[in-house]
Amino acid sequence: MKPGDSHARKDTGSGWATSGWAPSGWATSARARLLALALALLAAGAAASARADCQPGVYGTGPAEFVVLGARAPAPASGQRYLFLDGRRGASGATGSPVACQDGRVVFTPGAGEPRIWPRLETPETDATFESDATRLAGRLIEPPGPPDPRRPLVVLVHGSEKTAAIGSVYAYMLAAQGVSVFVYDKRGTGASEGDYTQNFELLADDAAAALVQARRMAAGRFRRAGFFGGSQGGWVAPLAATRSPADFVTVGFGLVVSPIEEDREQLLDEARRMGLGPAAMQQVEDLSRATAALVRSHFARGYEGLAAVRREIADAPWKASIEGEYSGDMLRMSDADLRRIGRARFDNLELIWDYDAEAALQKLKAPLLWVLAGEDREAPIAATRALLLKLMAAHKPIDVYLFPDTDHGMVEFRTNPDGTRTATRITDGYLKLIADWMKRDVHGPYGRGAVVRPGPG
Repeated sequence: MKPGDSHARKDTGSGWATSGWAPSGWATSARARLLALALALLAAGAAASARADCQPGVYGTGPAEFVVLGARAPAPASGQRYLFLDGRRGASGATGSPVACQDGRVVFTPGAGEPRIWPRLETPETDATFESDATRLAGRLIEPPGPPDPRRPLVVLVHGSEKTAAIGSVYAYMLAAQGVSVFVYDKRGTGASEGDYTQNFELLADDAAAALVQARRMAAGRFRRAGFFGGSQGGWVAPLAATRSPADFVTVGFGLVVSPIEEDREQLLDEARRMGLGPAAMQQVEDLSRATAALVRSHFARGYEGLAAVRREIADAPWKASIEGEYSGDMLRMSDADLRRIGRARFDNLELIWDYDAEAALQKLKAPLLWVLAGEDREAPIAATRALLLKLMAAHKPIDVYLFPDTDHGMVEFRTNPDGTRTATRITDGYLKLIADWMKRDVHGPYGRGAVVRPGPG
């Protein structure tokens, strides 16, 4: 979560057949023809690079057999993002990818099994623009395949800190594939939305609240409950937005109930513990956190002398070159002259509320809340957040908490490299299903290795 860094188009189509997910006309003979087509397409592998993209959406034959495709993956990846319900993900153009696109359909090759052709399942989609704080934002309502159902939940996706467009996200289609209506919008200053990119939680909460009003209007009569889902930095924004709008629920994945300053401190201490630093060095890390906090709190108006003193104290300690945090490591390694000249432009240029009181927002929140923690989150260490959530639960706030072990930021499983860095492999199994089931009030588990977190006795 690094700082710094109703005009409608409706897809009509045939929808889903009454027998479930299967498109009308899906028969055994058709399966045979499609299988033959799949084999022919795979034999034409030399032409793979010339294949056109598929339209983002849900492709498959039923609730146990589908994949969602999003927009094109950014370089150096090739092709479109794909995501399965169990968390397998990747890019369709990658070498060895089990997912390929041909003529508007997905060719899925399950390991050593026979290739399958999956058509796109029609999801009614309506584009719109709406106003928030004198800014025009672009959004899209995506509804699940099949006939309208007034019992469905409706959710607004709230951004993390990314600067990429949200429309075309695989997560929106993943929720729609599970029976949740989704309104996704491009954050101000990104994609098709106007305005300037910002990380001002107050302003972003206004935008999310306006998005919920727009979503409710567009889906009127076709939903029962409406709320927010925010990941990462969206965990600061979504609960605040829910205090400013008629939200029936809030869902947060891998977010924090501490301020950005505390996030930096927790990261520093987590890194220091993993380095095995002794008490004296740990105290120096604490001193570094306090010094950089003084700088950002004042928006770089004061605090340089305090950080200079910490630099002298740390001197050439071996860990100086590798400590990171969110921003403190970079500030430590910059000269005083450089920090005075470019520090604010580099670290404090996005209106971030450094001392944001996330707990106060949760205290005001009346809607039920689901919070999902990544057990080994290095970017957003969970100890303080877990403790605060447990305190709120003990005070009888309507909060459900799940923890998925051995997962990093983004709810991703990972492999640890020889140098201690991590390479993400997949989203952990159960997370995507838990989110949708909770929104639908249909939690019945188990959800992979996810475990319920409850307050202790007394």
